[in-house]
Amino acid sequence: MAFLWCTVRVRDLERSVKFYEDVVGLKVVRRLPGPHGDIVFLGAGGETLLELMGGRSANVDEDISIGFSVDDLDALTEQLRAKGVKIHSGPFSPAPGVRFLFVQDPDGLKVQFVEQNRG
Repeated sequence: MAFLWCTVRVRDLERSVKFYEDVVGLKVVRRLPGPHGDIVFLGAGGETLLELMGGRSANVDEDISIGFSVDDLDALTEQLRAKGVKIHSGPFSPAPGVRFLFVQDPDGLKVQFVEQNRG
């Protein structure tokens, strides 16, 4: 069994696609027409995809986040600030060997970046 995708409903599909391309670094894998607007799948080269469904209002719970692994959280933090991305929280270390940084996507969904000490 493999985890294939996570679906996120967004108010403005193009704004969200731009965020996940520019801020997270994902690439559009495919775009399909859907019952309430286009559906866009984005990925980072692996099997798991992020599915954005446009044309419907988003209902984001503050306890939900999606996470991405990064090699250098400090460099990413500088890049995000240079792009004018508001940092929600972090960087911080919740446990030895791991650091977190949170931003919010255009609909308020928390996007988490994780740096793990692999040494």
